Order: sequence, then structure tokens, then C-alpha cells
Amino acid sequence: MYQIPDDGRHGRLDALAAVITNRLTLHLQEGLAISKIREGSVHSMKLIIAIVAILVAGGVGYAMWPAASHTPADTAAASLEAGVLEDVLVPETLSQNAQIGQLGYDAKCSACHGANAAGQDGVAPPLVHIIYEPSHHGDEAFQRAAAMGVRGHHWPFGDMPAVEGVTRGDVTMIIAYIRELQRANGIN
Repeated sequence: MYQIPDDGRHGRLDALAAVITNRLTLHLQEGLAISKIREGSVHSMKLIIAIVAILVAGGVGYAMWPAASHTPADTAAASLEAGVLEDVLVPETLSQNAQIGQLGYDAKCSACHGANAAGQDGVAPPLVHIIYEPSHHGDEAFQRAAAMGVRGHHWPFGDMPAVEGVTRGDVTMIIAYIRELQRANGIN
């Protein structure tokens, strides 16, 4: 080993060596810490990618899984007698508003939507269907459809034109009739 002559500078060289050693040690420690952070980040990123992949696969699987309930497509495909799309149970009694609504429905709606809102194959959908439950198609949706028509979006029947000659009051009574039919058929 090389010996440094003792000329008074030896103490300064020891101090300098100590400073350099300390800085190198700190630098190495920082490098190791950064390396561990990167390893942690890579591990976290891999975990996030795996979770996202599982969620995407689950979503695709859910979307592709066959449903047990009626959908517009299989309701239309499996139409009942004489083109009727739903088997509608009619309650024995209707409220006064629903009775008035039935008259309006028969006059303005049944030509397309069928007797008792059961729908007609190739013409118009049944209104006694889970799609038209109050939480999905509220009363105002019926009002707007009658007043302005509606673009087809659940069924393959095309767009519904506005209904000529009905007032908001008429549609309110028709809605009362449809809602009572829905409740009698388990649609709340």
C-alpha cells in the first residue's frame, strides 16, 4: 500500500477522503432507493395492468353471457298468436283515470301498439314490458313521444311519429292505463 508522507497535509487528505467516501456512500444509497422505487413502480404497474385486464375480461364476459330475461330481440322473434308480442294480463278493474286512458289508448295507440299495449310483431313494441317501467321510461317520456315522436332505440321497429290530436291531459290518462296494465303484470 502506498504511504502518504506526513507533511501536515495528511490530515486534510484524510478529511477529503472521508468527505468523498461519505458522498459516494450517500450516492449509492440514493441509487439503491431509486432502484427500489422503480422496482415498486414496475410491480405496481404490473398489478394495475393485471386488474384492468381482469375487469375488461369480466365486462366482455358479462356482455356476452346469455340473459334469461326477455329482451326486445327475443320478444320480437318469439311473437305470440296473431303477431302479439307480450301476453298481457288485464286487471279486472281499472281506476277511473285508467278507464278514460283505455278509451284514448284504443283510439290513438292500439293501431300500432296493439290491444292492451301488448305490441304487434313488425309494427310497434309492447308498452307492457320491463323496458317501459317507470324508472326507465318515466311518464314524461310518454308525453314527449306522443307530442314529438321518438327515434327508435330499443326495438327494431323504427321511429315513432308524433301522435296527432292528443293533448297532455289525454296522454296523462293513457299513461294511467298503461301503468295499471304494467302493475298487473309485475312491472313496477
